[in-house]
Amino acid sequence: LFKKVVVADNCALIVNQIFDSADSYNGSTLFLGALFFSFQIYGDFSGYSDMAIGIARVFGINLMRNFAFPYFAQNMADFWKHWHISLSTWFRDYIYIPLGGSRRGTVLTIRNVFLVFLLSGLWHGANWTFVLWGLVHAILLVSYIIFKERYPAMENKPELSAGISRIREGLSIGGTFFLTTLTWVLFRADNIHVAKDIFQKILSFSLLETPDMPNLPVVIMPFIMILFLVSVEWISRKKEHALEFLGTAWPRTLRWGFYCIILTCIYFFGGPKQDFIYFQF
Repeated sequence: LFKKVVVADNCALIVNQIFDSADSYNGSTLFLGALFFSFQIYGDFSGYSDMAIGIARVFGINLMRNFAFPYFAQNMADFWKHWHISLSTWFRDYIYIPLGGSRRGTVLTIRNVFLVFLLSGLWHGANWTFVLWGLVHAILLVSYIIFKERYPAMENKPELSAGISRIREGLSIGGTFFLTTLTWVLFRADNIHVAKDIFQKILSFSLLETPDMPNLPVVIMPFIMILFLVSVEWISRKKEHALEFLGTAWPRTLRWGFYCIILTCIYFFGGPKQDFIYFQF
């Protein structure tokens, strides 16, 4: 509920303001809008998935988790193993594998990847933005597959020191998140022309200008909540769910104190009601 009400709904205020008047903003502001949309769609979608999982468990039903900390992925293949797991698993089992998967050579693997992501884009809606979003992800994933085949030694270097490994991990996570954030522009833009204008500004020198956000408190509060969410999920990244570490590592008093903090944030800092993004699909 915190993900949806505090993170996603507050981010929506900024995202709607920027994307609804994209032609009025510079590249840095538009990139800021894309960044907040990344956390809006994650908080919105993973939030309602987690609520469904939690409510089901109350009745003794174990549903598969739908998100596994996808923004900590180190490449696009890793991202799609952790984002919308139920849908990506369905496409893998009923489309990708029946087409031959990756067992019939690189060329057919590339074909299969493009078909799966084309269908994934169409699944989201009959809009060219969704089709292009799927194709861009296919290009990124295919690029990773080709790179992995040509430079397998780059994937695993156990001889690297712990410090260098952490730096490499951080750069990989940051690069993957940056690419994912750019592709979300296609997902959020109303049409191809708006997306084109946004990309032109983001990829111009106006990206280096100061963001044009007249209502700074509206930006600061969700930014703080995003940092809080990312911190909790980073600590829990090797667990199944974000708060799982509380039940095993923290004393009961601290655990319930943490829950009270979250409930307080929901009550006092929840944003205006926003429809769930994925209800339209």
